Amino acid sequence: MSRTMLSEAEGYALLRQYDVPVPGFQIVTSAKDAGKAATEIGFPVVMKVISPEIIHKSDAGGVITGIGSKEQAEAAFAQIHAGAKAYNPDATVTGIIVEEQAAPGLELIIGGKTDAAFGKVLTFGMGGTLVELMKDVTLRILPISEDEIRCMIREIEAYPLISGYRGSHPRDEQALVKVITDVARFFGENLNVVEFDINPFRLYETGGCAVDARIITDDTVVEEKIEERIQVPLEYFAPRSVAVIGASQDTSKMGYAVMHNLLHFPGQLYPVNNKRSEIQGLKAYPTITAIPNPVDMAVITVPANHVPQVIEECGQKGVPMAVIITAGFKEMGDMGKALEDRVVEIARRYGIRIIGPNCLGLIVPPRGLDTTYVHESPNPGTVAFISQSGAIINTVVDWSLSHDIGFSAVISVGNQADLNFLDYLKFVQHDPKTKAVILYIEEITDGKAFMKVVSEVTKYKPVVAIKSGSSQRGQKAASSHTGSLSGSYEVYMEAFRQAGVIPVHTLTGAFQVAEMLASPKGYPQGKRAVVITNAGGFAVLSSDYAERYGIDLIDLPTEMVDEMNEFLPEFWNKGNPIDLLGDATDKRFGRVFDMLVKYQHIWDIAFVVGFPNLVLSSDQLANEMVKFSGKTDKIIIGTLLGGDSMIRGRDILREHQIPSFEELDFTFRVMGRVIWQRCR
Repeated sequence: MSRTMLSEAEGYALLRQYDVPVPGFQIVTSAKDAGKAATEIGFPVVMKVISPEIIHKSDAGGVITGIGSKEQAEAAFAQIHAGAKAYNPDATVTGIIVEEQAAPGLELIIGGKTDAAFGKVLTFGMGGTLVELMKDVTLRILPISEDEIRCMIREIEAYPLISGYRGSHPRDEQALVKVITDVARFFGENLNVVEFDINPFRLYETGGCAVDARIITDDTVVEEKIEERIQVPLEYFAPRSVAVIGASQDTSKMGYAVMHNLLHFPGQLYPVNNKRSEIQGLKAYPTITAIPNPVDMAVITVPANHVPQVIEECGQKGVPMAVIITAGFKEMGDMGKALEDRVVEIARRYGIRIIGPNCLGLIVPPRGLDTTYVHESPNPGTVAFISQSGAIINTVVDWSLSHDIGFSAVISVGNQADLNFLDYLKFVQHDPKTKAVILYIEEITDGKAFMKVVSEVTKYKPVVAIKSGSSQRGQKAASSHTGSLSGSYEVYMEAFRQAGVIPVHTLTGAFQVAEMLASPKGYPQGKRAVVITNAGGFAVLSSDYAERYGIDLIDLPTEMVDEMNEFLPEFWNKGNPIDLLGDATDKRFGRVFDMLVKYQHIWDIAFVVGFPNLVLSSDQLANEMVKFSGKTDKIIIGTLLGGDSMIRGRDILREHQIPSFEELDFTFRVMGRVIWQRCR
C-alpha cells in the first residue's frame, strides 16, 4: 500500500471540518516569515518541523515552545532546521508550522488505526510524551455510540484526573465526549484515513484543544462489506453415509487412520481405493462414482495433486460435503494456492461444501462420526470445539479422555477454502447437542462478519475463545503512537468484549469456563460474592484474588451476622470471607449455607473453599454444597484444594453439575473473566 502522512496543517484543516478544536496556525519556509506569522498569531507560539521522515518531532529537536517574540521565532526557525538535519540528514523539511501555543491542560490521546481483521479502531487514553510508557488507554471498534464513548473515558485508570482529583476542579467531560464523537465521525467517514493520533489533546475546565495531529492516509483503501453467507444445512454435519477416498490397509498411511476411526460410524461406510477390493474388512470401490448408493460425505486423504479430480468425481456423484484432510495447498505458496482455487472452483460448480483442506477433519461424537486421525475418538458431550490448529485438537481430545470431558462437535477448520469460522459457528448455534462453544483462534480474516455472527451465538450459548499471538512483535513498525498502543491482540480482546465472547489464556481454563456456563445455572447474575471456607489462610487469599480479578466481596449485614453468632463458634471472623475455622463440620457448613439461602438477595456467587482434614471429608462437604445449590438459583463454585483425598468430593460436584476447581487463584481468575464479559 502507498501511505502518506498529512502535514500537521493538513491534519488541522481536516479536523476543523468536523468541529474538532485546533489552534490557529501558519506554515512558513523562512525565518523572516516565521517572525511575521508569530506576530500575527499572537505570542506565545509553538514552532514544529514538518517532515514526512520525522514521526516523533520532539526526538529530533523539532518542537520549540514558549516563543515570545519575533526575534525568538526567527531564531527558532534556524534551530529547528539544524536539529532536523542532525537527527536525519536525509529528512526532507517541507516547512515549519507556527501555531498558537495552547494553554497547559490535561494531556490526552485520541487516536485510530485500521486493523487488518476488524477495520477501524478508536483509541483513547492518557497522552503526552509518556503515552507509550504509561499505556493507560482503552479502545473500541467503530461504529461507536455516545454511551460507549462515555464508558471509554471512564475506563482509563487516570479518569479521576478528569472527574476531579483531591480537590482539583473537574475537566470538561462533556466537551471531551463531543470531541471524541466528532473524531469518530471523521475517522469513519474518511475511508482513506487509515491511522491517526491527536496527541496531546489538552482538556481544560472548559473546552479543549488538539495540540498535535498526525494523520496517515492510503488512497488504495476501499470500503469492506460484510459477506452474507448462506447457512449450511445441519444435516450436512450428520451424514448417513461416508466415503473415505484414499482409504488404506497400510497402518503408516493417513487413509488408514481416518478409515480406522470411522469403523464405529453407525451409517454406511465406503472405502475408496483403486488398488484393493477390500479395506479394513469392508468392500472397497475404485472410485466414488462406483459406489451404488448415495454418499452424504466424502473424506479425502489422497495427495494434493489428485484432489481436483476426486472433487470432480464427488460432484458427479452428488456428494454435498467433502472433508479434505490432505495438505499441500495455499499453505505451501503460490502453486498450492492455485491448486486450492481450482478445487474450490470445481466444488462450487457442483454445489459441494468443503471442510479444509489441510485440516484434521470433523468429529461429531453424539453421532459416532470421526473423520480425523486422532489417537482415540472423544466422548459425546455438550461442548463444541472449533480450532485453527489440528495439533491442539489432537492434544485436547487426548486430554479430554482422562478428564471425563465430552464434545458435541470438534472441528478443524484448516485453510478455510470454503467453510470457515462463520459457518461452523452457525452450525453449533443451531445444534441442539451444543450447550457451549470453545474457539482456538490464530487469525480471523473477516472480523466484522465474525463479530456479527458470534454476537448472535452468544445470545443463546456461551462462547469461550483462546487467541494466540499476544506478543508485541507486530507493533515495532507502528507509524504512530496509536499503532503501538492498539496492537492486533488488544483489538481481538475488544472484539470479543463487544461480541460477548469470553477470552481465556489456557486450554484447561477454556473447558472449565465452557462447562461451567453450559451447566443449568449458566452465567452469574452479578459480581457480588461470598466466600465460605474452613481455612483462614485461604480466606485471606480469597480476598486478594477477588480484588485482583474484579469480584466484589460483599459486607455481611448486621442482622445476618447476629443470626450466625447464635450457632457459630465465638471466634469466627464475623465477616466475608466467612471463616468457619478448621474444626468446621458438615453441619456447620450446612447451617451457614441455609443462612445464605435466606439472604440470597444480597449475593450472586458463593465460593466454597475446602481443604483436606480429618474433621470433614470432601464428600461430606460436597453433599452439603449439592443441597445448598438445590435451594437457590445463584451460582455455587467449589474449590476443593488438595490431592487424592478431595477426588470424591470433586466427583460429586461434577455429577451434580456444580462447577469445581482445584486451585484457588484459578477459581477467581476464571470467574473474573466471566464477570468481565457479563457483569460490567
